[in-house]
Amino acid sequence: MNLRTAPLSANDSSASPAAPRRRHLRALAGTAALSLAAGLSLSAPALAQEVTLKAVNGFQEGTYYAKNFERFVEKVNKEGKGIVQINYLGGPKNIPTMEQGAALRNGVVDLANTTTSFVASVSPESLALNYATVPWAEMRKNGTVDFLNTLMMEKGLYYFARTGDGVPYHIYLNKKIDKADLSGLKIRIAPIYREFFTRMGASVMQIAPGEVYTALDRGVVDGYGWPLLGIFDLGWHEKTKYRVEPGFYNIELGVLFSAKTWKSLTQKQKDFLNKQAVWLESLNADMAGKDAAVDRIRQNSVGIQVIQLPPAEAKKLQTLSLEAGWEGVIKASPTHGPKLRQMMAPDKR
Repeated sequence: MNLRTAPLSANDSSASPAAPRRRHLRALAGTAALSLAAGLSLSAPALAQEVTLKAVNGFQEGTYYAKNFERFVEKVNKEGKGIVQINYLGGPKNIPTMEQGAALRNGVVDLANTTTSFVASVSPESLALNYATVPWAEMRKNGTVDFLNTLMMEKGLYYFARTGDGVPYHIYLNKKIDKADLSGLKIRIAPIYREFFTRMGASVMQIAPGEVYTALDRGVVDGYGWPLLGIFDLGWHEKTKYRVEPGFYNIELGVLFSAKTWKSLTQKQKDFLNKQAVWLESLNADMAGKDAAVDRIRQNSVGIQVIQLPPAEAKKLQTLSLEAGWEGVIKASPTHGPKLRQMMAPDKR
């Protein structure tokens, strides 16, 4: 609606002697605003070249499974000035381990050092990585990882880099067994071996890593599943009598991004981070090589005895572990589970 319909009169303020000065001041203000807007538009791309990402760790700071990620953060912050920086919030004290998957999905944090076991409530299909018999490098090349990421991104996650590989899981006990049977035993689990230990007859309990020592000390559990490496960081060796051989599965530890965050990065930022991922994954060689050998000796030195199952029982344990694991994946994801098994653990018979 136009409120100024009548011609200017002598009483109109714009016709006063001061009107030209006011018009001049308004013109100057408009010019200044345009200049400011232009300046902001020029500086915005420059500012957008660097992004600061919030990161958490599923493991306590400084422990074995935390340290390579912490080295990664340090390297990114040193080499990524003007591109990517990481604000490392720390371990489970900031966001509990089992809640980090939801934190990633919801964009509370941008990336986490965790395992697919710890984010299974958000992305059950991703557990398939634990039951793979195809090497990680081959799965990267043949499109398996890309396919898994299409599924994970639908759940708000993106698998960025593998930071644990080549190390088996084991059953650790305080009661001796002589066959692949855990009947009558209470065992601490993570989601990756829920079906397996249940099929072996165990009463299973899901307990966060930080609470396992107390559970062992009080007899709440008779044992636990855990990789060959890492029990000394948590003090569990003090409450452990036996390690069952053979091991099973292949450790999976990795850096996961919020899918929303990954999609929002520029190509330059992604290229920089992907270069860092290659370096990060190269550290896995030490884990599977010298570190595993050292920990076997160390466990023996503190009195952890090895239960070597007879050949038939050993084969039964390893066969059952894979059958139960894939059964769980297919049950959770009947549409994608069979394809994941075909890609990750093809039947070679």
